[in-house]
Amino acid sequence: MCCLFGILDYGNSLTARQRAAMLSILATECEARGTDATGIAYNSGGKLRIYKRPKAAHTLRFILPQDANFIMGHTRMTTQGRASRNRNNHPFPGKADGTAFALAHNGVLYNDASLRRSRHLPLTRIQTDSYVAVQLLERQQALSFDSLRSMAETVEGSFTFSVLDSLNHLYFIRGDNPLCIYHYPGLGLYVYASTEQILGKAVSRMRLPLAMPDLVPVSCGDMLCIDSDGQIQRERFQTNQLFPDWCYSGRPPVLPYE
Repeated sequence: MCCLFGILDYGNSLTARQRAAMLSILATECEARGTDATGIAYNSGGKLRIYKRPKAAHTLRFILPQDANFIMGHTRMTTQGRASRNRNNHPFPGKADGTAFALAHNGVLYNDASLRRSRHLPLTRIQTDSYVAVQLLERQQALSFDSLRSMAETVEGSFTFSVLDSLNHLYFIRGDNPLCIYHYPGLGLYVYASTEQILGKAVSRMRLPLAMPDLVPVSCGDMLCIDSDGQIQRERFQTNQLFPDWCYSGRPPVLPYE
């Protein structure tokens, strides 16, 4: 049970200090779903940067440059790959057709080892099951709805992925794990977390000037891309996962981890 979270200030209505303060609140609330490690990814100075540590979110101090207006994050509860080895923590770096990206995952994948054997994926020191998603995207040499669809339909297990590329495109690939996205059009701002309960608590502490956000609909099988201007594109993938009925009925699956 991990947590995805992030802030997308496409309207550039916030200062770097305001974003960092909001990020700290959001990450700390996400500790409800994991305290083993915390990580973020953002673009600054023309480069995609990843900062992660094997520590609980409340112990970290986030310092963001002014041009870092899209930030994706992850708090981890370890299922595979020791958190003390920081390479096992999210987000994970990747590169496809010259485009750098960072990937974070909430869930558990069960066929990562078999995929590495059958697809002859490169050996890696990263032990986390989630990293096979990065390798599948890199093998396709593209980061697009097509490559993300192929990855989502290949892995087996429970998942929701977030992927940030070096052009400030943030992708969401929602499987049978939760995701909640709030949109504040007047501010040019999105904030998101794995559950609405966590996101609601964080937003109430942020004291945003606009109290009623729009809820962005996202269902099992949805792929979203929010670009640097805040525009959303959508596509779908086939949900042949462990709990396809729950995807549409809303009944929670019985899993040791979510």
